[in-house]
Amino acid sequence: MLDPMTTPYRPAGSPPRPALNTGRLWAGGAATAAVAALIAICGILFGRGIFDVEILAPKGEGVWGDASTGWYAVGAGVAALLATGLVQLLILTTPRPMRFFGWVIGLATVAAMLAPFVTDASRGSRFYTAGLNLVLGIAIGTLVAGVAKSALRPVLAAPSMRPAPPPPYR
Repeated sequence: MLDPMTTPYRPAGSPPRPALNTGRLWAGGAATAAVAALIAICGILFGRGIFDVEILAPKGEGVWGDASTGWYAVGAGVAALLATGLVQLLILTTPRPMRFFGWVIGLATVAAMLAPFVTDASRGSRFYTAGLNLVLGIAIGTLVAGVAKSALRPVLAAPSMRPAPPPPYR
């Protein structure tokens, strides 16, 4: 007999949950972290070099800026890994995990976009950083969601749950 305390509840007749390929999920999460870090670096170089906007460092630091550029890139990579962990947790524990994931990522992106506006940086720097955070949020959200969907393998239903084959044509 199954122990109800350790067996996940599934109503009778409901299809089995898809199996999650965690190796594939985390490989995609690592790739997303690399992409996010590169987006952060490219975004900072673009803003400083093309628009002459002070992003994370004063103008005197040059186009490459100071150590905060590296920390921003590392932070973007860590955010992608946290998103990967979140989507795995949601897939394993919640109904409609991708819907919840979308909401969490969307709200986290809005928070990241609003964060520069509580600093005393220049107006241009605040708006550019908010835009860069928007691009990072969209990239992380879409890439991790796509990786998560590709890491799910459908489980074949039991023979009693499979629909009857259609009648042959005559």
